[in-house]
Amino acid sequence: QLQASGGGLVQAGGSLRLSCAASGFTFSAYGMGWFRQTPGKEREFVGAVSLSGRSTLYADSVKGRFTVSRDNAKNTVYLQMNSLKPEDTAVYYCAAAPRGWSKFPDEYDYWGQGTLVTVSS
Repeated sequence: QLQASGGGLVQAGGSLRLSCAASGFTFSAYGMGWFRQTPGKEREFVGAVSLSGRSTLYADSVKGRFTVSRDNAKNTVYLQMNSLKPEDTAVYYCAAAPRGWSKFPDEYDYWGQGTLVTVSS
């Protein structure tokens, strides 16, 4: 089970930190990713972190502004979002991939319920 939190309303240029707490599986054995979705659009890859946390991968649209990290002792993955833009408005989902980190949603087995991020201009 994955439980995402930390979403909310923020002005453009501001920051938010999303958290995703995992339970019910061996967290350290899964790559973790963040995706986002807006109405009428497909789920979009945002970023991912390797099992150890030493490697990360980002979508071009968020590179340099967002940071994915994990704390295996706390079974938690984070998404630090800086310099937010109105186009970052979406429901953000965390997910767990058994074969390591990936940018493809089909490779993720577990999904959180999503947390809404709204960026006002």
